[in-house]
Amino acid sequence: MKEAIIALRRATAAGVSDIQQALIEADGDQEKALELLRKRGQIKAAKKLDRATNEGLVHSYIHANGRVGVLIEVRCETDFVARNDEFQSFVHDLALQVAATAPSYVATLDVPEDVLIHERNLGRERLETTGKLAGKNEAVIEKILEGNLAKYYEEAVLLLQPSIKDESVTVQDMLTAVAAKMGENIQIKRFIRYSLGEE
Repeated sequence: MKEAIIALRRATAAGVSDIQQALIEADGDQEKALELLRKRGQIKAAKKLDRATNEGLVHSYIHANGRVGVLIEVRCETDFVARNDEFQSFVHDLALQVAATAPSYVATLDVPEDVLIHERNLGRERLETTGKLAGKNEAVIEKILEGNLAKYYEEAVLLLQPSIKDESVTVQDMLTAVAAKMGENIQIKRFIRYSLGEE
């Protein structure tokens, strides 16, 4: 699935969560997924991704108990948007999201290949240990492993996480909505989460 996501991202520059949804609806058929993305206007909106993001905000958040802290960098195109209250509120919400959910990566493409291999191997071991693979052919096993990997992505990748404020939308959906409202390319560049006692 990762190869299909990368190919469609290169072809359309659409958001990863939009691509994944299109692939699910198209039963993995890349051509059908591409058509779905076109119909939804994601390609047009994604043209903003080519625009430079040289402004933005570095925001810090320390949880009330003083045991968790977050630094996050979110970029936009203009200083006007960077100073906008709604943009700043969005960045603060992202910091809260990182503090609450402890993601490891901003986007799916940031996940290293060795981590994916490790997660797939762990998933297979768990299924073998519980006997859930008995009698299943390799195609079915692959689908199960892909499903497990999708769950891992949802936990580890910030953009794919359900929003802590509204679980019916993902962080990517929030980002797309704010970018559309501001009329600018907005990108989450990086974050770091500190938790007392963790290395």
